[in-house]
Amino acid sequence: MQQESPKLGWNRKRPETLDRKTRIGVWSAAVLTGIMGLVNLWSAVAPSYPERTVWLKHFFPFSVRVGGHLFAALAGFILLTLAANLLRRKRVAWYITVGLLLVSILSHLIKGFDVEESILATVLLIQLFILRKAYTAKSDRPSIAQGIRVLIAAILFTLAYGTIGFYILDGYFSINGVPVNFSFTESILQTLAMFFTADNAGLEPRRRYADFFANSIYAVGAITLAYALLMLLRPVLLRDPATLSDRQRARQIIDQFGKTSLARLSLLPDKSYFFSPSGKSVVAYVAKGRAAIALGDPIGHPDDLKEAIVSFQQFCYRNDWFPSFYEVLPETLSLYQSMGYRWAQIGEEAIIDLTTFNLKGKANQDFRTAINKLTKAGYQLQVYEPPIDEGLFTLLKPVSDEWLKSKQGSEKQFSIGWFDRDYLSTCHIAVIYNANGKIIAFSNLLSGYNRKEVTVDLMRHLNDAEKGTMDFLFASMMQHFQQAGYESFNFSLSPLAGVGEAPDSLRVEKGLHYFFEHLNQFYNFKGLHQFKEKFRPRWEPRYLIYPSLTVLPDIAVGLVRADSGDRLLDYLKPDS
Repeated sequence: MQQESPKLGWNRKRPETLDRKTRIGVWSAAVLTGIMGLVNLWSAVAPSYPERTVWLKHFFPFSVRVGGHLFAALAGFILLTLAANLLRRKRVAWYITVGLLLVSILSHLIKGFDVEESILATVLLIQLFILRKAYTAKSDRPSIAQGIRVLIAAILFTLAYGTIGFYILDGYFSINGVPVNFSFTESILQTLAMFFTADNAGLEPRRRYADFFANSIYAVGAITLAYALLMLLRPVLLRDPATLSDRQRARQIIDQFGKTSLARLSLLPDKSYFFSPSGKSVVAYVAKGRAAIALGDPIGHPDDLKEAIVSFQQFCYRNDWFPSFYEVLPETLSLYQSMGYRWAQIGEEAIIDLTTFNLKGKANQDFRTAINKLTKAGYQLQVYEPPIDEGLFTLLKPVSDEWLKSKQGSEKQFSIGWFDRDYLSTCHIAVIYNANGKIIAFSNLLSGYNRKEVTVDLMRHLNDAEKGTMDFLFASMMQHFQQAGYESFNFSLSPLAGVGEAPDSLRVEKGLHYFFEHLNQFYNFKGLHQFKEKFRPRWEPRYLIYPSLTVLPDIAVGLVRADSGDRLLDYLKPDS
């Protein structure tokens, strides 16, 4: 889904364009809203001053004045919920808060002429009105519509539920000790009294079922109100994939400015696209929950990189998302730091220099042994160049399916590819055949943009593959692409490799290192790293860029969902 952003100002100290005065105003408004919520709750349970209420009796009956207490309590609870959403600068939260403050002012005056509470609510109301332009974060429009529909339906259902219940439960209730049989009109009024008077207009259950029925009315109202609030404040959800024109536009930019294998993965159908205001750069991202995770750095003209990051972060804030960038290169790290972003190393890429690669020496004895053994047994490597013939996929699919079944997992997404014929048809595919012409293992490789490099993506083999098959596969592939004139062979990211090992490592990185050391039984981080290490590659760090520590859990969950395609139970299973 392509979305444009207007050109925005630049602030080097924080990933934020609001001026300092406005930021303080937004923060203080959120705090005051929370305080106002607590004041409302306290005021709802505290008795009114007799000297203030004596003259109110001439204008408002007792039920109305007590109803003011109920409104104050309800508004207090909702204001506490809205305080955090105001800090997120949610536009819907602003509208609801303004409406509740107006109700609070009236309820405080009606229930006991509580001028102090009304003045505090008025001050907050004025502050919110002054800051109204700062609240730009959107909520999900379909969810808003659903929330409104749920709220209206809940009111009508609760009213019908209570009316029918009171109408048919003759003799189950009494008012002031006198048993009552409600007429249809009285049933409606009594249902309304359940919500707008503190004493239920004197209603008293006479049987256990009557008590249950009265409580069920409150339960229905509370649950539906909470659900409606959730829908109204929900961040924007991406429901539609990028359009064909978006993908064509993104491809043009990536073909011109792409550098790494991530550029090619950016064209897979799980990505959405954001284009910089100049149109010179594109950000390929996935939005999950409140996290918008870009795959790598923005791709485009180098002079447009800063503006692309700024405009993307503002686009995210307007949609109530946290911007983040996954697998960022070391050379762009300083730019993100200058903008106030935090960073954490997430692993290292293993890169083989094919201009100097060879299998000579004692260190490569295992590779030579594997190649000689399997070559004598009739094994051979065949590298297919794109476009790939349809018949090859028919032979590769059983190998892929058996590999996935052995891992008890499913295809991963986002930063790697998956077995998709349209995608694989654009890749190099290296296949190992045994002496009988049966496919034993295969790997697809991505060609680097504007550089002579290939990058490994999927690596799959049959369960009964001969020992040393994968060594044979990769050593043979390196020799093949070396002879074809390629300069480097990229094993892709080794997750968590080299993370948190230095004494001065960040706390986040040390936490990730713990996973690398202790969760090997779930995800074979070490085994994958050790396999790549055998080829003695050059290790290059890759980073996760994020706004603050407080949003890191949301981004972590978003990464899990993006990687697994929302199959959360599969996220610990490796793809290699």
